Amino acid sequence: MVDYKGYRINIVDLPGIYSITAYSLEEIVTRNFIINEKPDVVIDVVDSSNLERNLYLATQLMELGVPLILAFNMTDIVKKSGKKIDIVLLSELLGASIVEMVGSKGLGSKELLESVIRVAKRKKEKKVELQYGREVENEISRIISVLKEQKALIFNFDVRWIAVKLLEQDREIIDTIKKAFGPKYSKIDETVMSSIKHITSILRDPPEVIIADSRYGFIKGALLEAYKETGSERLDRSEKIDRILTNRILGIPIFAIIIWLMFQFVFSLGKYPAGWLELGFEKLSILVTNVVPQGLLRSLLVDGIISGVGGVITFTPNIILLFFAIAILEDSGYMARAAFVMDRVMHKIGLHGKSFIPLVIGFGCTVPAYMGSRILENKKDRLVTMHINTFMSCGARLPVYILFAGAFFPAAAGNVIFSIYFIGIIIAVIMAKILRATRFKGESDPFVMELPAYRIPTIKGIMIHTWERAWMYVKKAGTIILAITILMWILFTFPMIGSNYSKDYTGQIEEIEQSYKSGEITDPEHHREITAVEAEMAGERLAYSAAGRMGRFLEPVFKPLGFDWKMVVATISGVAAKEVIVSTMSTLYSIQGTGEESDSLKVALNEHYTPLVGYNFMLFTLLYFPCMAAMVMFRKEAGTKEMLFQIGYTLLLAWVVSFLVFQIGRIFIK
Repeated sequence: MVDYKGYRINIVDLPGIYSITAYSLEEIVTRNFIINEKPDVVIDVVDSSNLERNLYLATQLMELGVPLILAFNMTDIVKKSGKKIDIVLLSELLGASIVEMVGSKGLGSKELLESVIRVAKRKKEKKVELQYGREVENEISRIISVLKEQKALIFNFDVRWIAVKLLEQDREIIDTIKKAFGPKYSKIDETVMSSIKHITSILRDPPEVIIADSRYGFIKGALLEAYKETGSERLDRSEKIDRILTNRILGIPIFAIIIWLMFQFVFSLGKYPAGWLELGFEKLSILVTNVVPQGLLRSLLVDGIISGVGGVITFTPNIILLFFAIAILEDSGYMARAAFVMDRVMHKIGLHGKSFIPLVIGFGCTVPAYMGSRILENKKDRLVTMHINTFMSCGARLPVYILFAGAFFPAAAGNVIFSIYFIGIIIAVIMAKILRATRFKGESDPFVMELPAYRIPTIKGIMIHTWERAWMYVKKAGTIILAITILMWILFTFPMIGSNYSKDYTGQIEEIEQSYKSGEITDPEHHREITAVEAEMAGERLAYSAAGRMGRFLEPVFKPLGFDWKMVVATISGVAAKEVIVSTMSTLYSIQGTGEESDSLKVALNEHYTPLVGYNFMLFTLLYFPCMAAMVMFRKEAGTKEMLFQIGYTLLLAWVVSFLVFQIGRIFIK
């Protein structure tokens, strides 16, 4: 017992342990005392010369949510070795007060007592919650739901901590819960066993191994931020790899090369099944044309549904391959390293690596990316991350890039699309800096980027993650995109022009037919002239429609960008879903009757636009706000005011950037 500054401090010396996993009697005694007696402050004495080993207990105490002080002992040895600990930063990262001490000399004792009084008054520091990866976190949520359903929690444990202990198969906790729940425990046990089996089958290791790796990953990430080592310590395999992949100089170039290789893989391999699908939809279109009589129904089926939805489904192989590649990067442990590498860049723009997680998710879909921003405790960090997430090219934009890159840059499509993704990242960095300096001033919070152990991904895990994301894309094509395709067909078809054409197109076609029959023109000439007349006729019919009138009304706004009214209509349709841009262009050129020789949409685009306009359209698609579904989620997460700001500033930015690219580009490209 110690009397200090009017406070009587009762000190209980518990057995020395490295963890509270309840493998030994000492661990059980220590844990039970902390849980049952609920001390005002828990002091964890840490050998600061071996932090990675000794902070493991600290992570478990953090999970318990106890008021924690870390007493870093033997700091004199650390300083003599030339190593340096950023105590303030590490304290923030761990959510616990840290006191530097030299126990053998009595140094730091007074500071420790001061910290005890301070922590006891406010009970605990900012809570830092460890994350164990998507698979484990999903199962933790399942177990928590079952525990809460039973409504029989008669002990004062944190429910998340209980779920983690059940996954770790902690016998003490299992016995305690069995007594507390009685017969109701069978459902809990069934859920836990199912979760353990699922995690083991996906990640190859049982949950207790994965959780332990995550704790060490958390420690490693914290120390990489706040602990500078020198000398030639022996490194394990993961550390040797990290010395290269997370190197301050090599890290970002390696990350860029990996992403570049990923896109080369996606587009080089994906073009074959995509071609097969395109051929299949062409055959289906011909079949329906031959079976269904000419009229509105055939136009709806062929020009609307098959052309529109088929244009999106054609790119499914590329989407699947992209999700497959991302799953490998995530499951191998590299994606966390990429976030750590980007953390250095994030710090310079007022954010940190934790913001990179939802940004990476944004490459798949913006909707879960906005939801993923919840991991950021600081509101300003969260809003800035959401506002720049739109520049991460989601999977829905990918079909647009594939279409236009394939049409105008077939020999270098992968490089061109990579450049669009890269530009998106650069603009996100610039806008984050601007937003941080204007609307969202203030410092970002420090955090720990957990670095899990490298693992060889399981085929089952990769396939499950790929299928989940790909199915969302296909389901979207079969519901939202189908509905929008039909709506766009209606806008393209009505009001019908009837007989109000400016020319007698029917008469012109009859004259061409007569010339062919009399032998005055050859078959190729006959086909080409008929196609030209039909295209002109379809163009006038489309201009008369609601979509055409809307596009022509807005065309002057987009003319300085090199866009005509058709691109305007496609851009508007992209508000509903970015994939719809492809189906809209398909519908546009199908209605225009491009004929069999120019059946490919890529060929049609190449005939009507220059490569500069094509690239500029990709840029505009990249920069303006995501789909309606994403905007609904944005409003839910950030409010109506921020949603309207997102729509306004991205539209303005897209117009300004595209204007500059087109106007400067055409000076140099004649």
